[in-house]
Parts: sequence; structure tokens; C-alpha cells
Amino acid sequence: MSTAPDPAEVFDRAVDEGHRRLEQSLLELAATSFIAGFTIVFGIVALGVVDGLIEPQFGKAAHVAGALTFGVGMVFLVVGRAELFNENFFDPVAAAAARDDTWLLAPIGRLWAVTLVFNLLGGFLFAVVFAVEGVLPPESSHALSRTAEGIVNRPARGIFASAIVGGALVSLLSFLLAAADSVGSRLTLAYLVGFLLALGPFDHVIVTAIHVFFGYLFDAAIGSGALGVTVVVSAAGNVVGGIGLVTFTHVAQVRGAEGRDD
Repeated sequence: MSTAPDPAEVFDRAVDEGHRRLEQSLLELAATSFIAGFTIVFGIVALGVVDGLIEPQFGKAAHVAGALTFGVGMVFLVVGRAELFNENFFDPVAAAAARDDTWLLAPIGRLWAVTLVFNLLGGFLFAVVFAVEGVLPPESSHALSRTAEGIVNRPARGIFASAIVGGALVSLLSFLLAAADSVGSRLTLAYLVGFLLALGPFDHVIVTAIHVFFGYLFDAAIGSGALGVTVVVSAAGNVVGGIGLVTFTHVAQVRGAEGRDD
């Protein structure tokens, strides 16, 4: 039975993966980010279909069933090695922390900006396809609209705090994936994190923005500026949770162990 790698080994793996992500061409990065955007829609739609079909008979328990199906979308992302915003926080920052001459601010900024834009573009375009009449059961549109209204009706501080949790959770997935050696372990981790993310539900800027966009498509009671506010606030929370809580603390853990060894 193999033992789990120590934090230093996990960090080294993350550095290698971070360099790979940072060295992508613009076309490759845009394509993988676009793929991630429409891939996560499968999880959102699965959640909406299950929630809508089960809710009349089982009430709030339908939310749990929907969360169980959303995890499939995260599995698709991990298997396809697509580029999802926030999921790419830990590895690039680890690569930057391993360098003594530069923090790689320009490549990291490019990575995150392109990922965010093309995640949203891919997700929104695929959501339009699913919103065509006859693609989804009628109950699904009601469930997705209800979710969208619930998101935008929260105070901004609620979205921000929820996004801190969501950012920490998804960035933790990146660390755990670097620690996992088997394909089965990686898929299980991706599924569990997807389940927890949807169970909260905790805000991830891409997932949350696509939910709100579905609300627009299904004529939910949402104000015209709600999508922009949601993207800005949830992205800020993801950065605080993903980088501030998870990424920097794991980097500090490894640096502290190196200082002790010296």
C-alpha cells in the first residue's frame, strides 16, 4: 500500500503542472478554457434536471440529489484536463514561488484573464443551446430559474463569503489532485469536491455566472446588472479563498519545512 506524498513532493508536482499551464500558447489556453466552460454546463444541467424532476415529490431533498449529479461535471473537467478559473490558482502560484528571479506576474495574469473570459464564453454559448425549447424537461427550466433567483437575491456580502468557501474548496482540489497517484483517486476527489460545491451551494464564479445566465434565458426575475455584479463579487471571493487561504498557506507550509531542514 503506497503512502501519500509529503507536502514538498506535492509542491514539486504542482510546480511542474504550473509551468505547463503557464507555457501554453494563447490558442491552446483559449481552447482549453472554452472547453472547460461548456463542460461544466453538463454538471449544471444535470443538477437542474434532477432537482426539477424530484422536487415535487421530495421537496428540499431534491437539492441533495442535484448536488450528487453536479459532481459529474467536475469529473469531466479533470479527465479532460480542461482549464477552469480558480482550479488553476495553486499550480501557477507554486511555479512562481519556486522561482527566485520573478513572480511570473504577467504569465499568471494572462492565464487567469484568458481562462475567465473563455470559461464564461463557452459556458454561456452552451447554455443557449440547452435553453432551446424541447431540449430540457419543463421542470428543469423552473429549477434553474429558481436557483438563479436565489443567487442574485442574496446580499453581496453573502455572495462574497460563499465565494471564499468555493474558492478554497476548488483550489484545495488542485492540491489534492497533485497528491493523488491513481486515476481512481483523482476522479473520486473531483466528484466529491463537485458534490460539496453544489451542496452548499458555494459560489464558483464560472458556475454561479452560468446559473444566473440560465435565469436570464428562462425569464427569471433577475435585474439587468445582476450578472455583472455576480461575476465581480464571486471572482473576488474566489481569489481570497483560493489564493489567500489555500494556495499561500500551502506554499508557506513547504517554505517552512525547507527552512527547518536548513
